[in-house]
Amino acid sequence: MTQQGGPDGPEEQGGPDGQGGPGAERRFGEYVAVRRPAPYVAELSLDRPKAMNAVSSAMARSIAAACEALAADRDVRVVVLTSTHERAFCVGADLKERNSLTDAELVRQRPVARAAYTGVLELAMPTVAAVHGFALGGGFELALACDLIVADGTAVVGLPEVSVGVIPGGGGTQLLPRRVGAARAAELIFSARRVGAVEARELGLVDELVSDGQDRAAALALASRIAGNSPVGLRAAKRALRLGHGLDLRAGLEVEDAAWRSVAFSGDRAEGVAAFNEKRRPQWPGE
Repeated sequence: MTQQGGPDGPEEQGGPDGQGGPGAERRFGEYVAVRRPAPYVAELSLDRPKAMNAVSSAMARSIAAACEALAADRDVRVVVLTSTHERAFCVGADLKERNSLTDAELVRQRPVARAAYTGVLELAMPTVAAVHGFALGGGFELALACDLIVADGTAVVGLPEVSVGVIPGGGGTQLLPRRVGAARAAELIFSARRVGAVEARELGLVDELVSDGQDRAAALALASRIAGNSPVGLRAAKRALRLGHGLDLRAGLEVEDAAWRSVAFSGDRAEGVAAFNEKRRPQWPGE
């Protein structure tokens, strides 16, 4: 079934309940698809091939809508962000569209763009980006919004915004230093240089480097390994990692303790301990 969205909402496609069955595809507008390639794993796929996944206003709305749907789906334990384009993950903002906007229109467009990046960043479950080809500007920021980045040998990453008179505005000035440190982030942002796959791995811009064309398969395999663990534990661990980062040790340990208390008396904790003692695979209740 297809529903036509108005100017404030993207078109969505799915089964009769809007979700679709295993392996089904749900469309969010023209440029974003969500699939379920493995149990408890969702794949959010950027699909604007004619523009190398440049993020237009319409595509930004679709990314945000897809993330909202994923956030509400308790069956999703891990999200993998992928691209359908053979030579690019995402080349960043749609500069052709930006060039056509008046100053007033650009002001109105800003929260639309931000919602796409914060949508990925604020997903409660672990997220993995599968990067090949160009991941530049806002494209790399979408990857940085994920918890882990898997890249193949064709990957080229960077934040070149100062070369066109702006700054990284999708979280790059905040997320990059958290990965590689303030000085390294400054060098990469100020120079606007592009970084190849091998150096990107050496600098910590990506977490795992795989053979050409294997980024999606490797990211999905990693996601499936992660998804075998407690969904309650995964969300609490992510919350502790995110909230505790940058705090002094004492404050960070309080964040960790609060996260521990949120899982210590959960059904997942009881099932995990029982399964361990009974030498069987746990059947997580997810609560």
